[in-house]
Amino acid sequence: MTAHTVGPQPGGADDPYSRPARGPEQRWASGEHILWRYRANGHDHPHICRPVTVVQDTEDLLAVWMAPDTVCVKPQLVDGTPVHREPLATRYTKPRTTALSRWFGTGVLKLAAPGEPWSVWLFWERGWQFKNWYVNLEEPRHRWAGGIDSEDHFLDIAVYPDRTWEWRDEDEFAQAQQAGLMDNEKAGRVREAGRAAVEGIRAWGPPYSDGWERWRPDPRWTVPALPADWDRSPVPRSEPPTRPRRLDGTSRGPRS
Repeated sequence: MTAHTVGPQPGGADDPYSRPARGPEQRWASGEHILWRYRANGHDHPHICRPVTVVQDTEDLLAVWMAPDTVCVKPQLVDGTPVHREPLATRYTKPRTTALSRWFGTGVLKLAAPGEPWSVWLFWERGWQFKNWYVNLEEPRHRWAGGIDSEDHFLDIAVYPDRTWEWRDEDEFAQAQQAGLMDNEKAGRVREAGRAAVEGIRAWGPPYSDGWERWRPDPRWTVPALPADWDRSPVPRSEPPTRPRRLDGTSRGPRS
């Protein structure tokens, strides 16, 4: 089975990702299914695709839920080796393809503010024991009719309930530069974004102060299916208008 033979057929009545372009005032509704995709670094095509359910989509925050057991697309080496098992020295130079994989363990809540070069993910242990936040440094997300696209920037930050934090994947960040996937100028921008994210952590503002760790998914929600044309070209859509973010973060928290 390939990643192109799963889920609803494109354009069919059962394809929730085939929607007409929306007006600038329209947003995704809670419970709607969209795709959260990442382009391969240095390329235009996606190599990571995760069907997710919209929690809320407001002028200053997009929140989505990736449910356990979701069928996703992930990169792997052509010989079938998982990327994380390939030695770092050749991890970004060997030929790759894509494969299907079910999201194991508990689900992930993803929070993304318009224009910010990172998204914040929340992880739980089984039984809804909150584990940590995870700041994924990435390109500001591009919205299209079926979801959002971005590009991962390798470097990440783990944030814990006691308000401590640590850099993650610094070795991958350095190796990506050595492999030519990121020049010095871009790497500098990523580091600058990371420092800005750290300032937000130290201030303990949104989203850490918003109570998202107490959020729970609607039990009526179904697990989104991976569409057959998950790698389709984005259908342009107008960006919803935004306004300056409130410093107190009062409009950022979970909505009942």
